[in-house]
Amino acid sequence: MKLSEIKFPSSIFITGIGTDVGKSFATGWLAREMNAAGVNCITQKMIQTGNSGKSEDIDRHRKIMGTGYFKADTDGTTAPVIFSYPASPHLAAEIDGKNIDLDKISCATKKLEQEFGHVLIEGAGGLMVPICGEFLTADYIVREKLPVAVTVTGQLGSINHALLTFNALKTYGIELFAVIYNPFFDKDHTICSDTRKYLRDWLSSHFPDAYWWEMPTIE
Repeated sequence: MKLSEIKFPSSIFITGIGTDVGKSFATGWLAREMNAAGVNCITQKMIQTGNSGKSEDIDRHRKIMGTGYFKADTDGTTAPVIFSYPASPHLAAEIDGKNIDLDKISCATKKLEQEFGHVLIEGAGGLMVPICGEFLTADYIVREKLPVAVTVTGQLGSINHALLTFNALKTYGIELFAVIYNPFFDKDHTICSDTRKYLRDWLSSHFPDAYWWEMPTIE
């Protein structure tokens, strides 16, 4: 199905099966494709760590999208919470001596929805990354009633990580809107082709309404 024919929700949370699986590339790519299909869209970084003053992930999104920066980027709406230490949000906040204002993030998302129509919210790491104490990323997704797109890869171990993620979505009652396959890590053809087929077959049985999208390799 063409993206122009899909009824997109106003916001989609982009997560991954782990750290460094290409969520930022997947987010920028999907936003670019949605805009090209006539679905007005912007991206947001929920919590950025390892930066000061601006979000490197937003920089990457805009480069992939080819749009340049928006006023929402320069006024902080697309990256409402930034910490200096490159760590999990709960630790980065502790190191910087700050609290994570979830309402600030939520309000920023709603503002972007009103201005752009659709928002892709990139998380930090995977579903079970802690934000504050035992409050996890999955808890925030549930709180905000957000559908999710999961970034997966084909490398060794991806089936395990992906199925753990999908089963966590079921446990939390979170809607799996789509899966984005990132081919950047396709070094072993035998393993990656099997992983791709296994995950597609598994999804067709367990999440038949979820979309499967394969993005190009983006450097």
